[in-house]
Amino acid sequence: MTTSTFPDVMDKLVSLCKRRGFIFQSSEIYGGTGSVWDYGPLGVELKKNLKDRWWNAMVRMRDDIEGLDAAILMHPRVWEASGHVSGFVDPLVECSNCKKRFRADDARIKGTPGTPDVQCPSCGMKGTLGAARLFNLMFKTFMGPVEDTASVVYLRPETAQGIYVNFLNVQQSTRQKIPFGIAQIGKAFRNEITPGNFIFRTREFEQMEMQFFVEPGSDMEWFEYWKAQRLEWHQSLGLEHSRLKFHQHTKEELAHYARAAFDVQFDFGGTLGFQEIEGVHNRGDFDLTQHQQFSGKKLEYFDQPNNRRYTPYVVETSVGADRTTLAVLVNAFHEETVEGEDEGRTVLKLLPSLAPVKAGIFPLVKKDGMPEMAHRIAEDLRPLFPIFYDESGAIGRRYRRQDEIGTPFGITVDGESITGGTVTIRDRDTLQQERVQADQLRAVLQARLAR
Repeated sequence: MTTSTFPDVMDKLVSLCKRRGFIFQSSEIYGGTGSVWDYGPLGVELKKNLKDRWWNAMVRMRDDIEGLDAAILMHPRVWEASGHVSGFVDPLVECSNCKKRFRADDARIKGTPGTPDVQCPSCGMKGTLGAARLFNLMFKTFMGPVEDTASVVYLRPETAQGIYVNFLNVQQSTRQKIPFGIAQIGKAFRNEITPGNFIFRTREFEQMEMQFFVEPGSDMEWFEYWKAQRLEWHQSLGLEHSRLKFHQHTKEELAHYARAAFDVQFDFGGTLGFQEIEGVHNRGDFDLTQHQQFSGKKLEYFDQPNNRRYTPYVVETSVGADRTTLAVLVNAFHEETVEGEDEGRTVLKLLPSLAPVKAGIFPLVKKDGMPEMAHRIAEDLRPLFPIFYDESGAIGRRYRRQDEIGTPFGITVDGESITGGTVTIRDRDTLQQERVQADQLRAVLQARLAR
């Protein structure tokens, strides 16, 4: 893979995320759980803002897409129909000494697994890597009181199947006409052999998926439409244009049922470079046809004006909420020198609508009525925006703390505020400050956050 022209900021970003409360390793006090992460107070706000933005764009702003929240646990036959039971596998090798598992094609493995000379890339022992065997990526669990094969169920490896099995439920209850879509946001689980790169590849993750049902023959037109729509959405997050591109699946990469597939890729910098954050797929009628066959229930659409029935084709858009959150953080991370200051600053230049905190409220000093006025302003703004009140330390350090978490505006109460009823608003990106009337803050912030 070609090294990116953008710097590798991942180590610095991981440190910032822990220090400032964006993302923590799961169960850290017990040594952590491999490639599972917890979103802290700021991280959960950032991710929620991202999901809300997707939901608004896909469901609330359109009349041809309906929302859904399907269950994680589904009938096991769903995964037989989808091909996940038989085909959702990776070849892996296991070390008999350290018990670590690796993909059979892991570049760190020198030699042929199962032979005496091959060396484990983790513990360094020779001859301990067994021959490759197939490993299903789905997590198994048991439903009911008895752990036998009759009660085996799976944690879903994708959210799409919940949409397919509810196709007619949604279509008939909403009286939607084709073309229309069904969207949902939800957790999925994959027992990845080689997860890593922070929250880029994890075993528990969140997807934002939309399946758009269309008449056969119109599928490629809709496929091109959704490709354009989805790239535009990622650009609307503030992701740099030069860091986004499409990758077309080759014949070897294309799933057997897919008619076409493109990935939206983002350049994460360093050696990670361009990686998928969303897939746009023309899945044909594979999914509905499979579920018809396995369930024995018809999943056809009745075209009343033309008096005919058909199985719709599906154009899928599937975006990783965690990967896109990481892309937004990487894109926003900057280290800058500041004119007139010895110390530089670390700043997250997040889109204001995505920022977890919208404004910091600061009394210049802790006397002369400034804290009281600052508290009143904070209480007035809090019902509308997530804000942070801070009266600790020099004002410059307070600004820097908010820069580091991406807060777009700093509001300072000073001596002139007490006498004239005005405050200063500092812009995170330009560092410019201007005075506004304190009683106009709500309107001023609402206007700027709407940009």
